[in-house]
Amino acid sequence: MDQAVTPQLKRVVVLGSTGSIGESALKVARDIPDRMKLVGLAALRSVDKLAQQAREFGVRHLAISDGAMHSQLRAAVPGAEVHAGEEGLVELATLPEADLVLISIVGTAGLRPALAALEAGKDIAVASKEILVMAGEIVMATAARHGRRVLPVDSEHNAIFQCLEDRDPVTVRRIILTASGGPFRKLPAEQLAAVTIEQALRHPTWEMGRKITIDSATLFNKGLEMIEARWLFGVGMNRVDVIVHPQSIVHSMVEFIDHSVLAQLSKSDMCFPIQYAVTWPERVPNTLESLDFAKLSKLEFEAPRLADFPALDLARRAGEEGGTLPSVLNAANEVAVAAFLARRLSFPAIWEIVARAMEAHVCEEHPGLEQILAADAWARQFAIECVAAEVA
Repeated sequence: MDQAVTPQLKRVVVLGSTGSIGESALKVARDIPDRMKLVGLAALRSVDKLAQQAREFGVRHLAISDGAMHSQLRAAVPGAEVHAGEEGLVELATLPEADLVLISIVGTAGLRPALAALEAGKDIAVASKEILVMAGEIVMATAARHGRRVLPVDSEHNAIFQCLEDRDPVTVRRIILTASGGPFRKLPAEQLAAVTIEQALRHPTWEMGRKITIDSATLFNKGLEMIEARWLFGVGMNRVDVIVHPQSIVHSMVEFIDHSVLAQLSKSDMCFPIQYAVTWPERVPNTLESLDFAKLSKLEFEAPRLADFPALDLARRAGEEGGTLPSVLNAANEVAVAAFLARRLSFPAIWEIVARAMEAHVCEEHPGLEQILAADAWARQFAIECVAAEVA
């Protein structure tokens, strides 16, 4: 007679719990409480929301990146252990009771906590692109050295992860990332210079933060994902492609050396990849919505407009050259997007500034963490000066 199998409970820290990915992670925790227990939560500065989350889930380990909010958070959650700043994130990432650290912090703030978590023997689930774009070589080497896993949470990379199921990378002919194409998929190139913030923030599929929504409009988001895929799955940039798929039902595909293609499909809901990252290698029931194939009118695919949206070619070049160049691409893009959102820059000027920063940078091969952060700082300053020259 078969014995009942006890469900494996994962104790999870969420860095960035008040953002869109973090809130989806909390939905998953509500949906599968026998598989996912929250033991640590961190936010940038949303004290009230973080305190509410802590009370709902009974979390006693908290961190707030903005140190000025530390005392306010302590008062809001009496008895909790509250940390602040980057050190606070590291404290949560290395909690002895944690099995998995979900990192959904925008920007470079998640890099040190990610490395600290791996070194402390934790698996990490990555939703922050910067971690692998800037330091993919270091992160994956650290994970291998400590025998830990880097689990992708982006819907595209999670889809590839599901299709591969730990197959040898030599069996992979191509990784095919799908892109919605953003709000300007059909817009004539000559009209891109007149694009407004409001238009760029109108993503056709996903509800996301402002920065990532602009990245989706420029296709830099997909470019960053190309670099991530190169490190996550151990393939060269020449084996990473992008196809536009407006319906966002096929989240990505893998073509194998026998020319067979596997794809992962689901509704556009970040709870799917988050749950799989938490429960991997198992699959468990949930309350999420199934696909109704009879109601899917069609699934469309088309080539990206590389000449009109240069972000993909810039990212491919950065990924191929490696070293500190991906950090420069990422940092210059962040500055340029912020300037566009502040109405100081035109839409096409975003990729123009990134291209100028990449051309001006002297790339360092196999950089350490300090070199990566130095390249990031250099690129930010260079891009700020470019923005100032554009405005003048």
